[in-house]
Amino acid sequence: MSEQTEKALKLINTFANGDTETAASLLDENYIQHNLAYGTGRDAFVGSVEYLASAPVKTTVKNVRVFDDGDKVFLQSIYNFAGAGDQVAFDIFRFNEDGKIAEHWDNLADLASEPNPAGRTQIDGVTEASEKDKTEANRAVVEDFLVDVMQGKHPEKTAKYFDGDTYLQHNTGIADGLSGLGAALEALGKQSIAMVYDTTHMVLADGNMVLAVSEGTFAGEPTSYYDLWRVENGKITEHWDVMETIANPDTWANDNGKF
Repeated sequence: MSEQTEKALKLINTFANGDTETAASLLDENYIQHNLAYGTGRDAFVGSVEYLASAPVKTTVKNVRVFDDGDKVFLQSIYNFAGAGDQVAFDIFRFNEDGKIAEHWDNLADLASEPNPAGRTQIDGVTEASEKDKTEANRAVVEDFLVDVMQGKHPEKTAKYFDGDTYLQHNTGIADGLSGLGAALEALGKQSIAMVYDTTHMVLADGNMVLAVSEGTFAGEPTSYYDLWRVENGKITEHWDVMETIANPDTWANDNGKF
């Protein structure tokens, strides 16, 4: 585990242990927060740790996956903030040249109580990255897939990104395989619900684990899409995601924007 991943894990664990001193030591003073429910800056983060430590119900943190890409660490974890209920989250932390955590993005959703149609949960499956020598090739596969398929520029190319119908799915409402994805999209279409990807803001990769941060709409509502794909032998093989409706700007606790 790299020094960066250790620091990222230490930081998220301060939500559970209330260690404000550690939180402050890990953060740049001008820490930039993109979670729109929280203030920006180191002091605001430390204040959140203090608040959670004082709550009557203890916050819990369980990390599931953690990966490195240059100056960024990306994680999938389960949080329960002060007894508010389990949430599955993707976090991204950017480190500055001094090794301090300088910026943060995330997406959160409620943890489903039941498995999806394939019998999978939002968090099970492969947890470790492999194909470390193919990081850039795997990033490129996902970048092209986002344009061709998710943004709908070349849907006729969809099949080339998959090994037949081999596609393990962790989305709460979709079955395995390209067939499962197609059936889910058809069902949404019948309800006149469109899932639209307009822009990709970030594609992070560590070996064969690739996280894409995209912006679009779902059923007409502004939406942030975090998709983690596992690539194997150049084909997209497994998928985890968190979708979050972007809050109305009138409610934002900072002006940094979601992305």
